[in-house]
Amino acid sequence: MADMQIVLSGRKIEAQYVEMKVPLYSYGCDKKIKKALSHLKGIHSVQVDYQQQKVTVWGICNREDVLAAVRKKRRAARFWDGDEHVPAPGDAPKQYLAAFTAYRLRKSWKKLFPLIRL
Repeated sequence: MADMQIVLSGRKIEAQYVEMKVPLYSYGCDKKIKKALSHLKGIHSVQVDYQQQKVTVWGICNREDVLAAVRKKRRAARFWDGDEHVPAPGDAPKQYLAAFTAYRLRKSWKKLFPLIRL
């Protein structure tokens, strides 16, 4: 039941292209991406361009499902046309800054009291 896809009747369904920018570190990543996408139904072809770091999927599928499947292998994957907002380098989240400050304070306590283990 979980692997079934709901298709609305009365709507013409066409195959679409989904282009993603995926960091590929070696040619083995090509196999990982293709294997991750092979479990999705409705995908006709997967093309991986190692030079451009680009993955093109053609088939009857949901864009978000394809991106979620690729992100299981490569978390930094995103759509090629840049639909998602990428934060600027100086725009760090508050949680990250709080965690880094706590880590820095803990390191300073270790220097002051080397016998105490936290």
